[in-house]
Amino acid sequence: MTNNTSQRAQTAIDAVADAHTETLLQLDPGFATTLGLPGRETEYKDYSPAGYLALAEATRETLDRLEDLAPVDDVDRVTLDAMRERLGLSLEIHEAGLDLMDLNNIASPAQDIRAIFDLMPTDTPEQWRHIAGRLHNVPDAVSGYIISLRSAKERGMVAARRQVNIVIEQTGKYAEDGGFFDKFTAGATAGGEALPEDLQATLRAGSAAARDAYARLSSFLAEELLPAAPEADAAGRERYALMSREFLGSAVDLEETYQWGIEELDRIIAEQEAVAQEIKDGATVEEAMAVLDADPARQLHGTDALRDWMQGLSDKAVADLAGVHFEIPEIMRRLECRIAPTDEGGIYYTGPSDDFSRPGRMWWSVPAGEDSFTTWRETTTVYHEGVPGHHLQVATATYQRGLLNNWRRNAIWVSGQGEGWALYAERLMDELGYLSDPGDRMGMLDGQRMRAARVVFDIGMHLGLEMPERWGSGVWTADAGYEFLRKNIAISEGQLKFEFTRYLGWPGQAPSYKVGQRLWEQIRDEVRSREGDAFDIKAFHTKALNLGSVGLDTLKRALLGWD
Repeated sequence: MTNNTSQRAQTAIDAVADAHTETLLQLDPGFATTLGLPGRETEYKDYSPAGYLALAEATRETLDRLEDLAPVDDVDRVTLDAMRERLGLSLEIHEAGLDLMDLNNIASPAQDIRAIFDLMPTDTPEQWRHIAGRLHNVPDAVSGYIISLRSAKERGMVAARRQVNIVIEQTGKYAEDGGFFDKFTAGATAGGEALPEDLQATLRAGSAAARDAYARLSSFLAEELLPAAPEADAAGRERYALMSREFLGSAVDLEETYQWGIEELDRIIAEQEAVAQEIKDGATVEEAMAVLDADPARQLHGTDALRDWMQGLSDKAVADLAGVHFEIPEIMRRLECRIAPTDEGGIYYTGPSDDFSRPGRMWWSVPAGEDSFTTWRETTTVYHEGVPGHHLQVATATYQRGLLNNWRRNAIWVSGQGEGWALYAERLMDELGYLSDPGDRMGMLDGQRMRAARVVFDIGMHLGLEMPERWGSGVWTADAGYEFLRKNIAISEGQLKFEFTRYLGWPGQAPSYKVGQRLWEQIRDEVRSREGDAFDIKAFHTKALNLGSVGLDTLKRALLGWD
């Protein structure tokens, strides 16, 4: 791995990319918080149509500056290819008005405005003052978002009724007395010391302002947006194709990918059936899972036990893999496992700050009422979110200051490449023997089955395709889709409802995991075929990770050649 202290001379393309990143930081102070950069800790980006227009204008200007520039090396070639693809697509999305109507149960401004507080440090009174300032700015951020949603509604563009309803519920919880904002600020201390009384008062006022803003958003959604929301969940082919490109960085044949997903699902089920026999002779997959669930050695009780187990498994993976299968510099080896401050469901990763003073973090948002967990289901998840999954991938790009410009390091994330790598990493850990226990391997296959089922349901539902005969008949419907997912995703009812709603509201995102894994494996196998006995998988991984996150087409060209 190239050391981050070795400097590659900046090129004209790097300069444009870095300037664009600076513009992004100016337009979005939350992006600076994500990177751990000081200066505008109390501010939000403009969520109104004017804010989206300003971003579009800056994007066009950057593309114009790139027009006459020629790459001087392979790093430049990747940057130019990636920027033209990513920035060009973002303009298409803006021109289609999809940014203004952005609302779903997991990744829209409704959640983002709140979620930025998860990344803000709380060690000093000054940091709590930043938090107080941002709390007081939640109302303006919410107001801008409401204006955008209203503008999109006037163009006939409103998220499906199911998404509006779930966000009404989420925002109502944020607005409650004793909800997130009150819990976050109540009893706040710095280094164990009580905060000054004036700061405590400011925090209480800020919490109240944020709650009131979310109450206003919840009312707007219920009274104004919900009556205009369509009943149909499906995005339709035109919108879906655009969003699929956004998440993949590639325009795939959707029907071919749908058929491949059906075949991949069948293959994984057959693999599960074979593992089930190792767990209990004659058992079905469901019966084998019940055996695993009932095993006291595989059970965790309480979120503290869950967090501690995640941390221990993560630490072992880092220690075992560093220097043997992957290059992992010391500064990247710290990864924190945490229970998220929300109960919406889902497990996710947040990257380190630019200087690694804030480490990468693995978060588990435990649905309300759930207090028991099984390790066999989640061993592979720790590898997915941590090492060699997202943490290794994201932290490597952050570390490569001497090789990659700031846009490449910090401002680009393509789900198909990133999530595809994480699934690839799960399979790799199986190949390396870390999932040799039949229960842990069943957990990995269970996760892979879920991702294959997502391909089938997501494409089939949003494009209105025929259901596979094994699972039903006729065109996909939401109800038939829920039953299909229930049969193929072995998670709690609360988690399943969250996932189901997510797939319906975030078209194209869910298939990017498995489709991305497919391409990662195809690229690796082609490189191995070309190099023969000289193929070095550790070197392949190092080269690939040093690219940072790019679209899948850019990834393929970078690793297989530009011809």
